Amino acid sequence: MGKKLVMAQKRGETRALCLGVAMVVCAAITYYILGTTVLPLYQKSVWTQESTCHLIETNIKDQDELGGKKVSQYPCLSVNVSAVGRWAMLYHTEDTRDQNQQCSYIPGHLDSYQMALADVKKVRANFHEHRAFYCLSSPQVNETSVVYRRLYGPQILLFSFFWPTFLLSGGLLVIAMVKLNRSLSILAAQR
Repeated sequence: MGKKLVMAQKRGETRALCLGVAMVVCAAITYYILGTTVLPLYQKSVWTQESTCHLIETNIKDQDELGGKKVSQYPCLSVNVSAVGRWAMLYHTEDTRDQNQQCSYIPGHLDSYQMALADVKKVRANFHEHRAFYCLSSPQVNETSVVYRRLYGPQILLFSFFWPTFLLSGGLLVIAMVKLNRSLSILAAQR
């Protein structure tokens, strides 16, 4: 009976040790992926200076008002603000500026024109309700655009690295508990 118990205990320890090592390896792979994708985007962002923006005007632009540029058929919101003592164009995120420089906000529902228009009107009403808000600007002197929120800000970075850290800690804890169990069982066997 004692030999079967020891063999079952060794198998259990081996499985627990494999689980801990697998957790550590998964955490390392996740750290590598995040370190090569999210971290460079965070470091590359120039939108670091937080300032207060004051609303000047908002316009809803349709397809024909966008100057015949190659743009999907959706309404977009154009927002002009006063930030850091100068006039600037507000963009929802860094990607909004890259997608269409004439639009501050591009609606999420592009399937239906009416849904997109309702979404743009809702955002416009929000801006008119809160005429002063925080925005992010670039420290460059001649920059005429500001961003409402960063895609890869410190909160996103912290949230992205939380789960791999949790996985790594759990894996190391499992490995430490297996090693501690082995050393305690050896001490008990010697007595």
